[in-house]
Amino acid sequence: MYLQKRNRILRQSPAIRAMVAETILRPEQFIAPLFIDEGKGLKTEIASMPGYYRNSLDHTVTEVKELWQMGIKSVLLFIKCPDDLKDNTGREAWNPEGLMQRSIKAIKDAVPEMVVMTDVALDPYSSYGHDGIVENGKIVNDPTVEALVKMSISHAAAGADFIAPSDMMDGRIGAIRAGLETEGFTETGIMSYSAKYASCFYGPFRDALDSAPGFGDKKTYQMDYANREEAVRETLMDVEEGADIVMVKPALSYLDIIRDIKNSVSVPVSAYNISGEYAMIKAAAKMGWINEDKAILETLTSIRRAGADLIATYFAKDAVRLLG
Repeated sequence: MYLQKRNRILRQSPAIRAMVAETILRPEQFIAPLFIDEGKGLKTEIASMPGYYRNSLDHTVTEVKELWQMGIKSVLLFIKCPDDLKDNTGREAWNPEGLMQRSIKAIKDAVPEMVVMTDVALDPYSSYGHDGIVENGKIVNDPTVEALVKMSISHAAAGADFIAPSDMMDGRIGAIRAGLETEGFTETGIMSYSAKYASCFYGPFRDALDSAPGFGDKKTYQMDYANREEAVRETLMDVEEGADIVMVKPALSYLDIIRDIKNSVSVPVSAYNISGEYAMIKAAAKMGWINEDKAILETLTSIRRAGADLIATYFAKDAVRLLG
């Protein structure tokens, strides 16, 4: 049979396929989320996230050193706040001697070049488990933003490279940028969770930090998963207010959103390959239904292919080992 063009020529061997691959995964593109707990010598596996741990700060520092040696250049910090420090104001979030602040300093002391990003939201510190201050059964926007600004300035003072607001309150990026500028933290970046959806896939993460909402849900501030154009509007507003990097969360059910946002902004786009997505692969692999290693690389490649410049993923270390 005569054919003018044979597309399979470019698929014949691993070497050829690698040579013409359109999407490349590199360790520098991964952001490793880290869960940190009070104490010393603690390494607690998260039951709904097999193989992932909530560590005390000493183990966290060891982990960060390993990540750096592997070529992973960025970590995203989350802390587990003790119950006796939780309240409706979130004031522990800007305690200069709080666990987050101590963690930032310890990591920067141990690995100064590591890019340290910090979660900014009140849910780990809230007695209600919500991302904002509660008044009369509602999550109030403007008082919450004031608290987030205090939290962000505190993280910057401790040495964070990027503040990562994950709360989805209106106007918080502009307020945080103004706060950082006023306090002289002109080199601290903002990675905004610009399109964070109210998703059922966050369950394991909430197990890790004991941060599930105590009443209701988060649908009055996180986005409706039925909406697409809204994500672009939200993201453009965040860029206008001063975001340096924007994020889509979750990733796998929102690949179309990642692409829409990539086509709409001129700042780097990140995506969060979240806990439920991690847990699904782990569970299916445990049952023998999929090959875990292949699923990891296919999943992360799909997120990159959709347009993500950076990927926050619990598979960061696994992916680097597989990329070899």
